[in-house]
Amino acid sequence: WYQRRVRERHRDLQGFSEQTYLDLTYSVYFNSGNVFEACEMYQEAQSAYMAIIKNKAFSNAGRFRVNLGNILLKQGKHVEAIRMYRRALDQIPETHTHMRIKILKNIGVTFIKMNPPQYSDSIVSFEHIMKTKPDFRTAFNLTLCYYAIGDQDKMKKAFHRLLTVPIEGIEDDDRYLQYGDDPHSSLVLEAIKDDELRKIERNKKRLAEKAIIQAAKLIAPVIEGTEALGFDWCVDCVRESQHNELASELEINKAIMFLKQKDFQKAVEALKVFEKKNSKIASTAATNLSFLYFLKGESNEAEKYADQAIESDRYNQCALVNRGNIHFKAGELEKARDYYQESLAIESGCAEALYNLGLTFKTMGNLDNALECFEKLHTILNNCPEVIYQIAALYDMKQDIQQSVDWFMHLITIVPTDPGILSQIGAIYDQDNDRSQAFQYFLESHKYFPSDISTISWLGAFYIDGQFHEKAIQYFERASLIEPQEVKWQLMIASCYRRSGNYQQSLATYKKIHMRFPDNVECLKFLVRICTDLGLKELQEYANKLKKAEKAKELREQRRENSGRRSGRNRGSGGSERSNSGRRAPSGRQNSGRKNDQEVAIRDSNSGRKKPVDATYSDPIGDLPPRPRTAARSRVAEDDDFGDEELGDDLLPE
Repeated sequence: WYQRRVRERHRDLQGFSEQTYLDLTYSVYFNSGNVFEACEMYQEAQSAYMAIIKNKAFSNAGRFRVNLGNILLKQGKHVEAIRMYRRALDQIPETHTHMRIKILKNIGVTFIKMNPPQYSDSIVSFEHIMKTKPDFRTAFNLTLCYYAIGDQDKMKKAFHRLLTVPIEGIEDDDRYLQYGDDPHSSLVLEAIKDDELRKIERNKKRLAEKAIIQAAKLIAPVIEGTEALGFDWCVDCVRESQHNELASELEINKAIMFLKQKDFQKAVEALKVFEKKNSKIASTAATNLSFLYFLKGESNEAEKYADQAIESDRYNQCALVNRGNIHFKAGELEKARDYYQESLAIESGCAEALYNLGLTFKTMGNLDNALECFEKLHTILNNCPEVIYQIAALYDMKQDIQQSVDWFMHLITIVPTDPGILSQIGAIYDQDNDRSQAFQYFLESHKYFPSDISTISWLGAFYIDGQFHEKAIQYFERASLIEPQEVKWQLMIASCYRRSGNYQQSLATYKKIHMRFPDNVECLKFLVRICTDLGLKELQEYANKLKKAEKAKELREQRRENSGRRSGRNRGSGGSERSNSGRRAPSGRQNSGRKNDQEVAIRDSNSGRKKPVDATYSDPIGDLPPRPRTAARSRVAEDDDFGDEELGDDLLPE
């Protein structure tokens, strides 16, 4: 405003007042306002528009209040925006119907965006537009408002009005048909079949179909007693309208609705209706049926409908993907690869085909081609977590640690609370011998998923390696709560108490374990050893129990070995494998020397000799670290090479 006054004063001083160019001034202010608004410099844009509005020499300047209203709407000032729109509406004459309708649309949308939304005021604006000059967007917004306030009857009426909105210029499709063999007419038809006007008509039709389908999907669940009845009502209305070709698409949406409700039988029944319809609809229905049967595990039916979909429409890439999925599940990877590649030949950007082709190459061991597929898919679906994970996993399989870590780091910026990804990064650092970094990621994973046994086990082992047994006990106690029937966690807790020097607590823990698992040989061995070290009276009692437990274990081993031999005579050479598998230590623990001990025990029991107590055990948390050899230097000193040598005079002190 100040600059404008300075310019006017300068013109007065120079005598240029009579040479003012209103059109040029108008254009400068208008373009300045547009540029400021595009740069989000809203204050400057408002000043430029206000300069036009306040200048009485400009005609129709009041319509610039619409621009001011748009700026206020972008700033979230809804009440002020509505006030500005209404002032603009008052200044625009009734003859400018198109402009007034646009302003009313803005008013209606602004009422919806308010907090809380004012649906009743929006309905007033939209109803006025529908009476003056209806269009599909306004009819859809009106249906949406009635849905928001829960008025079922008004929803039905609004949907009927949506179906009756005319599509300008679409009804006369005959003008694109060729009559006769006139070469001039053929050239004209070729020119107008895909010109800009034809594209506008297609966009209008696409907008109309989208509005009808979305409105039907929105109101179907609430206008009748059930969603199925609501869809049936919408389908009947569409069939009786000028958009009857959309009825089949609504039927397919009805089947998808059943699928979302896990009602597979009704979904199949709804889709089977389309088997005898025209080729495109039949192909779509058969594709969905194939996918349904694939999910249910009925491969034969899935294959049948996938073939039907391909026969109806050879260029149906989704049907080709379904066919490839069937072969992938059956382990026929080459055939699955061929179908996925054929689907990509039809639609190079088909995400499902690219992803499944990458998985197929990965399963076949062709890591380079798999990586190529997923990287191409990453350019299409930017920041898709599943795709980024596959890329990171492939680099890990190729032993490219740096690339794998980089991709996993990118992945956790998208899903920062995924415990599986965090633990996998920790495992990579652990393989790279960077245990401090691995500990950070395992600890973060444990924070988001404290019930993961593998993470708990790693953290417990980390603290044991660092000789922080009290911290390890906390994690093993949590593991014992998650798996109360797994004895190894409780044995680890007791071993941690013993390692930390708390023998009384360790003894009490072993006694609790023995009460819950009285036949556990390892626990009894620990009890015998601790009672021996502490000189307790319960030594004989636990020794006798250990003998009985070992005897029972030997009998079980004998029965298992005998059954393995009998099955080996019946089935060939499989018995040796079973007899070996029967000798495995319980709970997945590997105890060195166990096989020889068992064989000796069996011979002793057969010969009738008294069997001594075997109190050797395998510590579940590993061996103790070796003690420093402080006496090593004294042993070296005894073997002094100079012991038998006489010292010369040159070595004696002067």
